Amino acid sequence: MKKSELKKYEKLLLKKREEMIVQLKASKKKIDTTIKESTGDISSYSYHMADQGTDAMEREKDFMFASKSGRLLYHLDEALRRIHKGEYGNCHTCGKPISKERLEAVPHARFCIECKEKEENANQSRR
Repeated sequence: MKKSELKKYEKLLLKKREEMIVQLKASKKKIDTTIKESTGDISSYSYHMADQGTDAMEREKDFMFASKSGRLLYHLDEALRRIHKGEYGNCHTCGKPISKERLEAVPHARFCIECKEKEENANQSRR
């Protein structure tokens, strides 16, 4: 892959990485908010169980999104590492170049579309 193409993908990865960091910070702030802060209730009395359930569900959802964003951040960092080591853009399984269209859509892709489909089919058959 040409250096100019690598720079383009590096910029794309860095942009996505920055977006993920912003999302993670926002999620952390939401997760760290206490029940009192989230309801605006300053009394020491508990509020309705349905409200507590909704609050717990929202926190769990925020935690799930933060976890997913953290995994994506890891994959973005790994793609940046591959760029610097000269390994970016080649499939980890077959070694063939990953199509530019795939890298545009999923810049942190480790597999070509054929190998990714094989992996997903194998995972589905295990279920």
